[in-house]
Amino acid sequence: MSPTANHIGELGLVAVPTANQDAMVDFYVGKLGFEKRTDTPFGNRYRWIEVYPPSGTAGIALSPPPPDQSGEGGRRTGIILNTHNIDAAHAELRQSGVDVDAEVQRMGDPVPPMFWFRDPDGNSLLIVQTS
Repeated sequence: MSPTANHIGELGLVAVPTANQDAMVDFYVGKLGFEKRTDTPFGNRYRWIEVYPPSGTAGIALSPPPPDQSGEGGRRTGIILNTHNIDAAHAELRQSGVDVDAEVQRMGDPVPPMFWFRDPDGNSLLIVQTS
């Protein structure tokens, strides 16, 4: 058993810094269908916001940028979201105005079908079809 096996249980949140939290909430809740579970002021001018996929237990913290960063996006977040129907997810997001890849990538087994999309700050997330 590893030294951390009894102390680290699961992934809870991934932080995505943003300078415009309201626009990001509109995107994640309005376009992706996430649930906003936390929106709490802290410090003098900050808010801590957490959004979660409707059936997920890990969420995304739409946090203010660190003091030494502008909050400009364009990051590859490393966030991978799952779907059971990649084509329907791609079509729905494209139809709602989300910046999605032109096509679903189909590389063949064992790699599942997938596509990238970008949030309003230009941060990239990946959607992958699960079986």
